[in-house]
Amino acid sequence: MFGEILENEEEAEKSESPLSLRVEDVMVREVITIDEESSVREAAEVMNKFEIGCLIAVRKGKAIGIITERDLLKRVVAEARDVNKTKVKDVMSSPLVVVEPKMELEEAVKLMFQMKIKKLPVVDGKRLVGLVTLTDIARFQPQMIKILKQLAMRQAAPKSMKKVIDYYVV
Repeated sequence: MFGEILENEEEAEKSESPLSLRVEDVMVREVITIDEESSVREAAEVMNKFEIGCLIAVRKGKAIGIITERDLLKRVVAEARDVNKTKVKDVMSSPLVVVEPKMELEEAVKLMFQMKIKKLPVVDGKRLVGLVTLTDIARFQPQMIKILKQLAMRQAAPKSMKKVIDYYVV
């Protein structure tokens, strides 16, 4: 009987892929949010305070969009908009592309490539529980670098991801 248990444990270990990481294994659990009615100046101040590159925009506590440094550059600075009058909701990316905590990390990376995005809010049901970024994934696990390399060889990395891919993968 002991031999059977040991064999089954060995088989179980073999069947688990070294790439079977899930989003919840890598995601940041403390996600900073901002109300959609806030000014982009407030958004920039919050990003600076926490030294982060994005905020999840919320309406009545529900995640509805994301505002990134890139959004601020392209939709505010480049267009010379008034930072005090321009609201987060006017420049955020919406609707949100989200993943669930139990999703395989490889699937999340594929989704990022498909949608040409580097940040994925993580929701459990309708509740925001985390954020996973391409940088988090690339830093976290050497196996993910193999996946990123394979994806980058099969299709050109989206322009927005190229810097992270070139730095961490190549």
